[in-house]
Amino acid sequence: MLPIDVCAAPNITLTEELRRDTELLEVHAKLMGMERSRDRFAAVLRDTIDQLLNGEATGRYDWEELFKTERTHAGTLVEINLQREFKFADGGAMDYRIAGVEVDCKYSQNFGGWMIPPEAKGHLCLLVWASDYESRWSAGLFRVREEWLNQGGNRDAKLTVKARHRDKILWLWRDAVLPENVLLHMSPADCNAVFASQSGQQRLNELFRRAQKRRISRNVVRTVAQQKDYMKRVRGNGGSRSALKPEGFLIMGDYDSHRSVAEQLGLPVPGEGEFISVRVAKRRPHHQDAPHVVLDGDAWVIATADDSPETAPSLPSHTK
Repeated sequence: MLPIDVCAAPNITLTEELRRDTELLEVHAKLMGMERSRDRFAAVLRDTIDQLLNGEATGRYDWEELFKTERTHAGTLVEINLQREFKFADGGAMDYRIAGVEVDCKYSQNFGGWMIPPEAKGHLCLLVWASDYESRWSAGLFRVREEWLNQGGNRDAKLTVKARHRDKILWLWRDAVLPENVLLHMSPADCNAVFASQSGQQRLNELFRRAQKRRISRNVVRTVAQQKDYMKRVRGNGGSRSALKPEGFLIMGDYDSHRSVAEQLGLPVPGEGEFISVRVAKRRPHHQDAPHVVLDGDAWVIATADDSPETAPSLPSHTK
């Protein structure tokens, strides 16, 4: 028997059928053993959703704005992008060959809505779910057995997993965190304010004012700016960093020096391609024990509502 943490939260009720399925356990071990597999899987799902939204060209940030044909295409893109990221070998009968085992890949935006083709019977399926609204995703392995399926009622005779047999799914990750689509989770008033201007630069400035202390991805910047040189619109020398500096804003990127500033202020640390903005103020007695960072020779803290705007310090030089 291959080693598997049967006490891990997603697999506490590992069924006897799964314990006997050595191929399933081999594929599970292979996927779990890949370097940073969970983070890479989440990044693929985030990037795939963003690819479908195509915010730079369309300004879209909500799954419901996709055309039906685009939503239908999502499963194919998830399959392709996962294979590209993890270098899965092509399968013969199914999509992939993982640990020498044929594995099909099925994605659904609705949990439990995986559409399994009749030819997958007897094979393993990698079942993937992600919700931009919940900022959650799951992925698990399932042996396709007819008695565990609802019979297909659609034109393609595709099948779904019976709800009572979802305990036959060996979860790799269950309800893991999907990197947040900030625009989707802002209040309608804030989001409307961001998109009110005709100027891409002004829209970005408003985004950094209103989405403080939250990781803002490169794709969100691209969607708001809707310009080819969108990264330039964040930086100093005319971008949001210089435009918002007089108001007291710091905009930190994914440089090590910027991450250190965010960490010292007690903020989420920007990941690759991410930014985080915050209004700061020089530390004064009323800030008490608030986390602080020393920049330009002064101690700075996250500004409170009682702090008047003052020009922000310069961020440290860029180092990755």
